[in-house]
Amino acid sequence: MTSAQAQAHNPFSLLTQISVREPVSLKLEVKMTGTARRGARSRASSSADGDGDRALHSTKPNQRIKKVRSKDHNSLQIFDVNLKALLGLGVFTFLIALFFIYHLIQPPHEDAQIPRVVTPFPAPKVMDLPMLYTLYYMIRNPQSLIAGLMWIGVKDGRYLMRHVCQDADELNTYGWTHHNGRDYGHQVLVDQEMTLATSFLKYKGNNSGYGGDWAVRIDVQTEKSKLNEEMLRTAHLFFYVADESGNALRLGRGVTNDHQDSVLALGSRTDVGGWELHLKSTDNFEVHYSGFKTPHIHNLSELVQENLGAQARNFGRLQLPDTSDDSPNILVFQISATTPFKGDIAFLSGAELTSPRVEERVSSLTGTPLTGQLNKKQNEFDEKFRRCFNQADKLDLESMTVGKAAIANLLGGIGYFYGQSKISLPKAYGHQPGNKFISYWPADLYTAVPSRPFFPRGFLWDEGFHQLLIWRWDIHICLDIIGHWLDLMNIDGWIPREQILGAEALSKVPEEFVLQHSTNGNPPTLFLVLHDVVCSMKRNEFAANISDEISSFLERSFVRLEAWFQWFNTTQSGKDPNSYFWHGRDNETIRELNPKTLSSGLDDYPRASHPSGEERHLDLRCWMLLAADCMHSISELLLKESELGQEYGLTAKVLSDFDLLNQMHFDHAHGAYFDYGNHTEQVRLSWKIVEAVEAGGNYPSRELVREVVENPILRLVPHIGYVSLFPFMRRMIPPQSWILEKQLDLISNRSTLWTDFGLRSLARTSSMYMKRNTEHDPPYWRGPIWMNMNYLILSSLHHYAKEDGPYRERAKIIYDDLRDNLIRNVVKNYRQTGYLWEQYDQKKGKGKGARLFTGWTSLVLLIMAEAYNEC
Repeated sequence: MTSAQAQAHNPFSLLTQISVREPVSLKLEVKMTGTARRGARSRASSSADGDGDRALHSTKPNQRIKKVRSKDHNSLQIFDVNLKALLGLGVFTFLIALFFIYHLIQPPHEDAQIPRVVTPFPAPKVMDLPMLYTLYYMIRNPQSLIAGLMWIGVKDGRYLMRHVCQDADELNTYGWTHHNGRDYGHQVLVDQEMTLATSFLKYKGNNSGYGGDWAVRIDVQTEKSKLNEEMLRTAHLFFYVADESGNALRLGRGVTNDHQDSVLALGSRTDVGGWELHLKSTDNFEVHYSGFKTPHIHNLSELVQENLGAQARNFGRLQLPDTSDDSPNILVFQISATTPFKGDIAFLSGAELTSPRVEERVSSLTGTPLTGQLNKKQNEFDEKFRRCFNQADKLDLESMTVGKAAIANLLGGIGYFYGQSKISLPKAYGHQPGNKFISYWPADLYTAVPSRPFFPRGFLWDEGFHQLLIWRWDIHICLDIIGHWLDLMNIDGWIPREQILGAEALSKVPEEFVLQHSTNGNPPTLFLVLHDVVCSMKRNEFAANISDEISSFLERSFVRLEAWFQWFNTTQSGKDPNSYFWHGRDNETIRELNPKTLSSGLDDYPRASHPSGEERHLDLRCWMLLAADCMHSISELLLKESELGQEYGLTAKVLSDFDLLNQMHFDHAHGAYFDYGNHTEQVRLSWKIVEAVEAGGNYPSRELVREVVENPILRLVPHIGYVSLFPFMRRMIPPQSWILEKQLDLISNRSTLWTDFGLRSLARTSSMYMKRNTEHDPPYWRGPIWMNMNYLILSSLHHYAKEDGPYRERAKIIYDDLRDNLIRNVVKNYRQTGYLWEQYDQKKGKGKGARLFTGWTSLVLLIMAEAYNEC
């Protein structure tokens, strides 16, 4: 047998070849919050009217320092000294005094060099509101105590380590079936012939330390027909606990001495006090361990694989070596058992050596008592689901299962991140060779994420859509998340659109997308949810105490929301009055068919072929209408009668002016709304030989290059798609207008947007329909179906279906058909694949892009519940 054949038949051969992965499948972080949520920030006061990246402090030394002179001219005769020496000493002393006075007045040099772009907004942090940082009995700490689970899967006769959710693992399905966002969750992972189910419960008892206790149940099953296969008969789980602060962990007696004892590990921290980790099971199992001392916890997969690989090569055993570094801050416990296997792991906080009733507390969090509590929590979840998304009479059981998975995975994907964003150096700030960015201040972010395997970080415009579901489930979690985002605002009112905080998040992002640009925005979708919440408050849909808390939140947030609005209104304004355009498009590109507009969130959706300051972007105008209308509503709610508060109402009135909208964006020939800019349709990608400059000289290469056949002119940009429907989404069209009929025509016409699976993002009649943007960029927003836009369109169809007018009945028919198509297709894909998808194919309805995309695709639940904004 050749060495290659030997490797192919060796089940251990891949243990040392698997890439390092970021833990996601189960990561229970004892970041369970109270007052410890506050992260260290470099706060500096600054004048808000400074310009550019001028230093924050321009205070000059006080020039009116009085020179004290003696009036007794005979005093010089008393001492026998040299007059020149005395004068020299006086001048020297005066200069020293002046030096100290100057430095007492003048701020430190380091602070004076801080550019505005990385200066925090000078207002009290929203997250310092007592109602927010005492919401949970959790502790969020940038350097926390964390726990997680790995396991070994089997595929094609080989062992494979699982630690991160990623498509390369090819799990049949995985995800949360239940999760309440606070203290309970249940997930199921199907890995080939093995099914792994985990449940967690958090509990705050009388003897618990700060942060409370928690328990995890792990249940492993193997397909019965495979139980006679040796590799599948034994399950290998790796449960770990790690202290990011570097505190030493100790092995428990259940590992080192008394195997009847349940203690796996113990330690102590200032936040949770003494703690213990216990393992209980009525099944037979073996435990082996490894201890590591390292600050690089996100590389834990590699450490475990190296240990297993060495053991397999040296001893032919698939087990950890039962060794540890001195004073380890990570302990990994390998639990090996014949399947089926069920085990409970309990974490006790405040478990000092003298703590009473430890065993009793462990018993209450394991075995039969844990089963009872988990069943109770599941029933509570099901009841809350019915209450929040009242749909029992509207949907079948299969659709309800998908709806529960949607909200559970959205809540289960919420994470806590800490780190510093990398900001592209502003032009006004002196660039030094090799220095392309400046770091934002250290910040924390509590946020939902679009997709755990593909986009495990915060995205600003996604977050508004996430919160449309979350506020209906738990308003406090929603306010918590929005508050964190608003606290990321800088002194100019700008919020970085993509939050890549910490080493784990950074490892998932291609280099070209890491830097954030302070000139570029992102759709201010947080106003979507705030608009919903304020509307519900006005309709008295919250209890009195909850309304008071929301009002306190809005009061604290108002100054930041104002600054955010003003940032958009000034930096993104267009050449013409009441026009706006997204900044950040590349007007020098030679490789893009149509320069992307990443800041809009719609990426490659076709805009004017030649970016310029002449552009008028229709979607941004509509987002600004939403923002102005929302700010006006909040001003009214908080009884703010200021001139600025009235100005929001006037701005909303101007931006909603139907005649003005039509003058700037309506095309009578197409009966559609369009962007405006410097544009030609005669642009194409052609293969050409390009001289590529590389180290050592120029080398020709064959590349797809943009070719402009005719000169552009200022005109409306004739591409029908989601952007064309933004005035419809914002309900700017009067119910009696013939233009509303034209919008309904565009929506329902199969040659433009209509499909049996939802509305496509770009009409089939567009010259850019399903065209690649570069050699390496397939179409993204040029045809596929996206749930967030379909939800907003459905919401407006629902609105017009209730408004008196000649098109009411037609709007109702289109609404019912589109809603049915969307639900049916998402449910069908979930049944076939076990996942919600980032987008859906416009031809066959098949899921595309990222899977386990439980961000805005979860809006299908609101579509099921027919939950839309009613104001």
